[in-house]
Amino acid sequence: MKIIKWGIIGCGNVTEVKSGPAFQKTPNSALVAVMRRDAKLAEDYAKRHNVPKWYSNAIDLINDPEVDAVYIATPPSSHKEYTILCAKAGKPVYVEKPMALTFEECNEMISVCKEHNVPLFVAYYRRSLPRFLKIKELIDQNKIGTVRHVNCVLYHPFEERYDDEINLPWTVLPHISGGGIFVDLACHTLDFLDFVLGPIKSVRGHASSQLKAYPAEDSVSMSFLFENGIHGTGLWNFASFERYDNTEIVGDKGKISFSTFGNDPIHVQYVNGEKESITIENPLHIQQPLIETVVAELLGNEGVNPSKGTSAARTTWVIDEVLNEFRNL
Repeated sequence: MKIIKWGIIGCGNVTEVKSGPAFQKTPNSALVAVMRRDAKLAEDYAKRHNVPKWYSNAIDLINDPEVDAVYIATPPSSHKEYTILCAKAGKPVYVEKPMALTFEECNEMISVCKEHNVPLFVAYYRRSLPRFLKIKELIDQNKIGTVRHVNCVLYHPFEERYDDEINLPWTVLPHISGGGIFVDLACHTLDFLDFVLGPIKSVRGHASSQLKAYPAEDSVSMSFLFENGIHGTGLWNFASFERYDNTEIVGDKGKISFSTFGNDPIHVQYVNGEKESITIENPLHIQQPLIETVVAELLGNEGVNPSKGTSAARTTWVIDEVLNEFRNL
């Protein structure tokens, strides 16, 4: 069977454990080239991970005839640019989340990939993780009855690394990330809800910077309505006294509570008072289950990958809807 040979643009921290090794461990897949602007860092990554080629220029990697498909693991500000270059070169794309800076950029990426008949996948890997597939199974099997509403809460203390205005991480620089920690983290929850409950059709919300420590928002509250009539609320704050991460999906026969991050148990409560705790740990290379579906689809197994540009763009649309007012202040 054909081997899909991958190249990575942007072999930074996210590729060290979460994703990079998965391209080597997935059946019928190989990692043959990596790129980073700093040639020494690209070479170091390649040698540590037994990758035969490294580049300091993305174009060179994209045009490498041995590279069949490209994983774009750069910050969101360059996702559109590299996706378009890959599409024009006829190379399938697997791009990190969030998909792009804005919904408009997402649509441009989708359009160019469609024009050049190039598949576009997005790294919303919770759509393939066993822990989250279990939650979907509980809902699909009507274990909590008809879903009525969802409540998402995530808050963290302020971290010292955001207290240096000269050396701020790119995740809180909107021109690079599209927003702040909300964009980086909440997109996972919002995309998973799209996966299990369907698209969100209406969003209302507020975003602000309570600490004014960096240009991006640090607090977001929102309400949203799914196409099927399910209501949702959410609160994200990154200047709170402790860490808390919980999403409740409430039906007319019970509810499911879970954290988006970590390996915390899934808690299920039923209308008769019974409770269930389900523990399913995430794999070491957390993106591997999704990457396996990408490879399978590239080899001709249509419909096995659950995270494509069209679905990922919907999540960026939700983010745009709640952040537009803050962005325009």
